[in-house]
Amino acid sequence: MSTAVSPVVVGGAPLTPAQVLAVARSGASVTLSEDSLKALRCGRERVEALAAAPDPAYGVSTGFGALATRHIAPGSRASLQRSLVRSHAAGSGPEVEREVVRALMLLRLRTLATGSTGVRPATAETLAALLNARITPVVHEYGSLGCSGDLAPLSHVALALMGEGRVRDASGGCVPAAEAMRAAGIAPVELGAKEGLALINGTDGMLGMLVLACQDLERLLRTADVTAAMSVEALLGTDRVFAEELQRLRPHPGQAASAANLRALLADSPIVASHRGPDCNRVQDAYSLRCAPQVAGAARDTLAHALTVAGRELDSVIDNPVVLDDGRVESNGNFHGAPVAYVLDFLAIAAADVASIAERRTDRMLDVARSHGLPAFLADDPGVDSGHMIAQYTQAAIVSELKRLAVPAAVDSIPSSAMQEDHVSMGWAAGRKLRRAVDGLTSVLAVELLTAARALDLRAPLEPGPATGAVVRALREHVPGPGPDRHLAPEIAAAAALVADGTVLAAAESVVPLL
Repeated sequence: MSTAVSPVVVGGAPLTPAQVLAVARSGASVTLSEDSLKALRCGRERVEALAAAPDPAYGVSTGFGALATRHIAPGSRASLQRSLVRSHAAGSGPEVEREVVRALMLLRLRTLATGSTGVRPATAETLAALLNARITPVVHEYGSLGCSGDLAPLSHVALALMGEGRVRDASGGCVPAAEAMRAAGIAPVELGAKEGLALINGTDGMLGMLVLACQDLERLLRTADVTAAMSVEALLGTDRVFAEELQRLRPHPGQAASAANLRALLADSPIVASHRGPDCNRVQDAYSLRCAPQVAGAARDTLAHALTVAGRELDSVIDNPVVLDDGRVESNGNFHGAPVAYVLDFLAIAAADVASIAERRTDRMLDVARSHGLPAFLADDPGVDSGHMIAQYTQAAIVSELKRLAVPAAVDSIPSSAMQEDHVSMGWAAGRKLRRAVDGLTSVLAVELLTAARALDLRAPLEPGPATGAVVRALREHVPGPGPDRHLAPEIAAAAALVADGTVLAAAESVVPLL
């Protein structure tokens, strides 16, 4: 995490995806605006008035969920909030990634800063202080049903605010929360009426994972155009099907962008030019080549829809009950994660299909019956050497896993809380599997990159186009060219790193800009 990133101001205005990424991935600090501190004070006054009133108010002077009918005496309300957080911090399984936890902390802070949750300014300031001290509560993978929001993950964060549970300190060490806070000079929070509920009732975890995945997929879908172009060249495919006049016949914006990228990447390619004349007896290419912009384009349009949903959710205030501008505190169902869960599932479907078509292109390059003159499995000495045979096995195994991850989580509601919460979103689960899908797509594109680059080298003396050639040269700085069999796993890992860190895109864009 870099310390050079500009601080993010958190107030009533919605956060942008770029701000979420700055805090989650780049370690940006946060500050609460003066307007947000004023809103926090106003919201708190309304909650305290309700707490002093004789009539019960949900979340302020009552229990929660199926226990909402019980009125809680004033002397027990602080204990109620502590008990709520402790009991709901019931996650299990592997530890969630630091960037996800930082994202959900920031997003909860933004909702608190609107004043609509009724927490004290000091509570919001303590959450900001944890972010700025790089103290990250340990959150576990299992526990959230996505309704009411991400209760268990957010409860582990709230537990840390109380000085309980375990956290990762700035160096990454796992220590007791009280110890890390003491070292950073941060006092634990003594929760007041409604504050425990306000800290844990939101879609912040699933939304954070959506914003992170959207950034990753934007890069991966552009990279998929690069690896597809390399495969088209390697398989002696045609670029005519990507012509603008053909693409205009079906005016999906994502398809148009992907096709434009393929045209730019294949421009001035000696390999493509070598079989463009009237003597070419190829009628048409296989679908995995010809339909590359249709599949990658549909994924792009899916991503655009997901970004629209993310933008709306970033502009939302999620809590139950919520403090309205007129002073009322009303129960609501805005914590239900369905809008976010649906697009998380949709993106996993898109990732699986983009990976599937990439695997098919890879397989064609290894098969002498379909590769148009390339050696079997691109091996140096077929029979003695296996070439990329098992690299494709690995790719196929990942694609198979991605198809399983594409099964939607959002339709798998499991009732809870004695049937009070009888329909849940499973949005957190959708976010978790999408993160695995993003990793899988990265590896699949890495194998296509390795294979296509090797095939292009084997087409010598014909040369690839300027853009795809630049990608091959960038890869060759980390992975050697064709030769006898060698340990492939490190080469796949190296290629995946180049895909993930944007090196592949940067190489292509050193020649042509990509949409």
